[in-house]
Amino acid sequence: MSRGRIVIFAAIAVVGVVALAAAVSSMVRLGRDDGTPVVKVAREDFIRRVYAEGHLKAVDATPVMTPVDVQGPFKIAWLAPDGSRVSEGDVVVRFDPTELEKSLEDGRSDEATAEKRTEKRQIERDSTLSNLSRDADMARLELKYAQEFQSKDPEIFSRAEIIESDIDEDLATHREASASGTRSIQENLAGADLDLLEIEQRKAQLRIQEAEQGLQALEITAPHDGILVYERDWRGETVQVGQSLWNAQPIAEIPNLDAMEAEVYVLEADAGGLAEGGIAELILEARPDEPYQATVKKVDALAKRKIRWVPIQYFGVTLDLERTDPSVMKPGQRVRAILMLDELEDVLVVPRDAVFDDDDRKIVYRRVHWSFEPVEVELGPSALGRVVIESGLEEGDVIALKDPTHQIDEVLEPEETGPSSGGSPTGGLR
Repeated sequence: MSRGRIVIFAAIAVVGVVALAAAVSSMVRLGRDDGTPVVKVAREDFIRRVYAEGHLKAVDATPVMTPVDVQGPFKIAWLAPDGSRVSEGDVVVRFDPTELEKSLEDGRSDEATAEKRTEKRQIERDSTLSNLSRDADMARLELKYAQEFQSKDPEIFSRAEIIESDIDEDLATHREASASGTRSIQENLAGADLDLLEIEQRKAQLRIQEAEQGLQALEITAPHDGILVYERDWRGETVQVGQSLWNAQPIAEIPNLDAMEAEVYVLEADAGGLAEGGIAELILEARPDEPYQATVKKVDALAKRKIRWVPIQYFGVTLDLERTDPSVMKPGQRVRAILMLDELEDVLVVPRDAVFDDDDRKIVYRRVHWSFEPVEVELGPSALGRVVIESGLEEGDVIALKDPTHQIDEVLEPEETGPSSGGSPTGGLR
């Protein structure tokens, strides 16, 4: 073979390689359909449902609490069983009298001590004031004598005697003033001491009165017939025997069983569009075969944790039942609810897996003849596994359920482990 033919064959080979590369490049750009799973876009009714759990409670209930006008603490000695039926006047809570009896005895002892101290202080006051009165009378008498028998005549008395007489008069005057002032001061001090002792006596009397009132309120009775339901704290626990309570503290309630409502909790991530007036379906865990219709009565303004140390937050939702069945519905029963948040008719709905992220855009891959092309779409409401397409697609379009560009990249570069140039699945689209 001549050198010229070799050159020609080499040129032909180069041209063939370039053509093959161009064909492969074209196939990558178009995204050929090589077994990619697809789905046809269709119109259907779209309903977004949210599932929630909670419990039943009465719309109206009569509270049962510790006495309002009696100071605590009250230590629980006995409790009627939770959920028991009670009649009007039945004892539902009984308190331990030990602390109140001790408080009564201490109050009486303090009162007696204050009375004895008051009597003693009054005797001391009377004795002191009597002595000071006597001293003042003596000082006045000395002043009188000093004034009557003054040595003032210089022809009779010496200068020293006249000076001594003046001094005696001044001294008697000061003694009388000092005795009167001291008596007034001691009288005021004794009065202040007696006032303090009177305050202590009143405190003791108040303690006695509170203890006596508490001993008269050691039992709480049912205000009317019904079922006794104890209050739950944030951990779901009720009051227990041995626990101390204060005045006006809620203990339980006796609900009106003729009107019930449900309190359920919706995950914060699922609460979009949740509003009053929405439709719901309620199922009692004890009667799962009989659903009850309900409407959303109230939605909490803020999401809160159900369990303090678990960072998952819920919106509290109150459901108004269409009907109440007292024969099967009891306060505290666990319920499951299905809330209808979005209900659209005749809309385009696609699987979530068919929507991908491409920078700030949402795209789907639509099949055109034997290849796929990216199409930007605008999303509407979404539900579990489905999402509404508001624009970008038409009924009958066929779209890929997997990114076809990823499959081509894997064929062309099977050993590359880095990310491909195509869009990524939305994963968790809401």
